[in-house]
Amino acid sequence: MNHRKLVIIPTFNEKENIVDMIHAVMNLEGGFELLVIDDGSPDGTGNLVKSQQVVFPDRLHLLERKGKLGLGTAYIKGFKWALEKDYDFIFEMDADFSHNPNDLIRLYEACADRSFDLAIGSRYITGVNVVNWPMGRVLMSYFASVYVKFITGLPVKDATAGFKCYHKSVLQGIKLDEIRFVGYAFQIEMKFTSWKLGFKLVEIPIIFTDRTKGLSKMSPGIFKEAGFGVISMKIKSIFNPYQANQSGSTE
Repeated sequence: MNHRKLVIIPTFNEKENIVDMIHAVMNLEGGFELLVIDDGSPDGTGNLVKSQQVVFPDRLHLLERKGKLGLGTAYIKGFKWALEKDYDFIFEMDADFSHNPNDLIRLYEACADRSFDLAIGSRYITGVNVVNWPMGRVLMSYFASVYVKFITGLPVKDATAGFKCYHKSVLQGIKLDEIRFVGYAFQIEMKFTSWKLGFKLVEIPIIFTDRTKGLSKMSPGIFKEAGFGVISMKIKSIFNPYQANQSGSTE
């Protein structure tokens, strides 16, 4: 079956990476399409994407937003766009090549061929597969997932992973407008909500390589949001059991 596949990449100041990333995704087998959501990058990232739309007019898409509005809100906007256009599989991916574009095929196959609803590119399912991160950051990321599992019971070893493939039914079932968080906690909340709604999750081992071009968007506030967000999600799940979006609406 010829599934429609959309890769969503939020960007802010990624001029060093975006053109190479576009070509990497466009050159994959399987007809992947790409949606870039640019938050008004002052370095001209959006204009670079527009220049490539001439080359890939039917497969490369761009949504521009005014100002840096956050990772989570960018993905929510992209998810709604994808559902309106009736894509079958929707992917999350970073622009900086920390995620290998070739692994998109493995995530897709996990959902399409093995009948999982959400495939997660995992840095920690087969040990610690992270390249070029300082040890302190590796430990912080690893133990964040241990903390998430301890507090929530989420059976995932890489709870903060941002490299994923969703079957459209997952995003149709989640009440997207009720997703609260924007940074690391957004990634946790989406996995936790998917799991609570009964969707089948699987972790696919990947090698995560820290960016070599451009600047990281990490900040202390992201970790703070994740720490307190996990507790609030657990409390919410106790007093307000998760229910699927029965209407299938993206609103």
